[in-house]
Amino acid sequence: MEKFQDLHIIITAINHRKEGYFMETNEKVLEALKKAAKPMKGAELAEQTGLDRKEVDKALKDLKKQGRIDSPKACYYGIVK
Repeated sequence: MEKFQDLHIIITAINHRKEGYFMETNEKVLEALKKAAKPMKGAELAEQTGLDRKEVDKALKDLKKQGRIDSPKACYYGIVK
């Protein structure tokens, strides 16, 4: 039983680190969109932030789900006003 508790603690710690990482990624993407002051493509955001394109795509999906960004036209993303 003790081994399972230890494993649970480790898994919980890993998940919290992932959450923090994704929050940091989301904030970088939001900052890039704010600075641009216009809708941008995922590839442009990856270039601006220095993040991997897949990370940017995950952040965009998450931010859109949260209602913090929208997609005014196909493949472009902007800050919700």
